[in-house]
Amino acid sequence: MNQDRVLEGFRVEAGALTRAMSGLSPAEWNLPTRCSPWSVLDLLGHVCVVIGWLPDMLNAPAPDEPEISAAEYYRPDDRFSPRTNESRITLAKDRAAQAADGAAFAEDFATTWQRVDRLCQAQQADRTVRTRHGDAMLLSEFLLTRVVEVAVHGLDLADALGREPWLTSSAADAVTELLLGTEHGTATDQLGWNRTRFLRKATGREPLNAEEAAQVEQLGIRWLALG
Repeated sequence: MNQDRVLEGFRVEAGALTRAMSGLSPAEWNLPTRCSPWSVLDLLGHVCVVIGWLPDMLNAPAPDEPEISAAEYYRPDDRFSPRTNESRITLAKDRAAQAADGAAFAEDFATTWQRVDRLCQAQQADRTVRTRHGDAMLLSEFLLTRVVEVAVHGLDLADALGREPWLTSSAADAVTELLLGTEHGTATDQLGWNRTRFLRKATGREPLNAEEAAQVEQLGIRWLALG
């Protein structure tokens, strides 16, 4: 996927998340999310952590060539093991605990993603990076996985706060194309789902009923391992 397009999706979705998190009350920051044991504050901590890997990745030597795509990044190996998930939980809570309060953390999140945006804008289209899992990827492909994080966890945060989702069209289209390929419009039209509902279904946030499961199988859709 084109790096400029992916970066635009990242930028607008992270901006929407920043606006949604601004002005939350202390009680709202402490609300539980479906991503147990994280609160709203902890879950934003997780999003901050997974975006915050990028500066060090860009400072490290670039791999000679990419080895996997964004779709291949989501494979069911050790990255979704209980041990890795426990580390993921701890890192998120530790990151969130660094802020004096929720308002300060919302500003911290904005600073984090805006720095990443600036750094990525300065990179060539063929820039490669190595992930913390050891994968050599095009920067654009890894950025796409970060769009997934911001968009999908944005749905989790909206649900926890009892708000309408703020999912942006550019991020939704990028993630849907990742999940379904370039002909994603045809598949979602046949399913009759809007982008928000599709992402809920595709990531297990809304279960498939028997009829929907049959449609998915008939269309040959294969969901990614998202943890």
